Order: sequence, then structure tokens, then C-alpha cells
Amino acid sequence: MPYTTEEGGRLNNFASEPKMYEAEPPTAGEKRNYLILGGLGAALVVGLIALTTVIS
Repeated sequence: MPYTTEEGGRLNNFASEPKMYEAEPPTAGEKRNYLILGGLGAALVVGLIALTTVIS
């Protein structure tokens, strides 16, 4: 485990850092799925607001 020595002889331990990687951009299919799920979510919210308006 990596550590450094500070003034007065105190040790300061550091956690090991994970390996870094770059995220891949979404594919065309994933983008389509995001749009579909976003549309369904928006329709659900609008439907619930309409339902509460009708009920009240």
C-alpha cells in the first residue's frame, strides 16, 4: 500500500486508484431505446397529471 511520511514521522496511507478507461458513446440502437423510454416516461407523467386533474 502506498504511503507518505509527514512531519513528526506520521504515516499517511492512500488507497490504490482504479484503472481508468474511456466510456464508449451510445450506439444508434441505444439512442433509439433512450428516446423510446423517454417518450414513455413523459407520457406516464402527462397521463398522471391528467388523471389527477380529472379526479380533483
